[in-house]
Amino acid sequence: MPHPTPAQTVGPFYGYALPFPDGGRIAPAGHPGTVTVHGYVRDGQGDPVPDALLETWQAVPEALPGSLRRDPVSGGFPGRNGVDFTGFGRVATDADGHWAVWTQAPPGTAPYLAVCVFARGLTHHLFTRAYLAPDAPDTLLASLSPDRRRTLIAREEQPRTYRFDIRLQGEKETVFLDFHR
Repeated sequence: MPHPTPAQTVGPFYGYALPFPDGGRIAPAGHPGTVTVHGYVRDGQGDPVPDALLETWQAVPEALPGSLRRDPVSGGFPGRNGVDFTGFGRVATDADGHWAVWTQAPPGTAPYLAVCVFARGLTHHLFTRAYLAPDAPDTLLASLSPDRRRTLIAREEQPRTYRFDIRLQGEKETVFLDFHR
């Protein structure tokens, strides 16, 4: 009789195959409106997840076009051109579970980054949001208890630098969104 398969069904290969050069540098170099959003991905025990992959998306500020460049020959994505704002980032966590993106502050009264987490042991990726305004007038935030709402708020550490930690499960689990088709 075969042995049971391990519970670790996915990865850890995300950090090897999927990141692209400067995947966290979303804003054009030297742009005065750049903000840093960073944090740690932790498991249910509070231990760092050193091999997770995060994708971020956000609204593109007015009059700033751009997307990832597509190579017309191979169809692949060679990365950014260093000028256009893309609104999309992809970064791996380091050995301590740390991740960071450098982007422009999302527009609107409830500015947030959409975040997708891929990690070992997850059979499906997880969606959440990192709000950059603690009192954002947002329907999702208003529907949550204060303790749960807190897991979606990026804490401003210093001007233009925000910390957003992600807890995959357990007592301080981040609120994750369930999208139905």
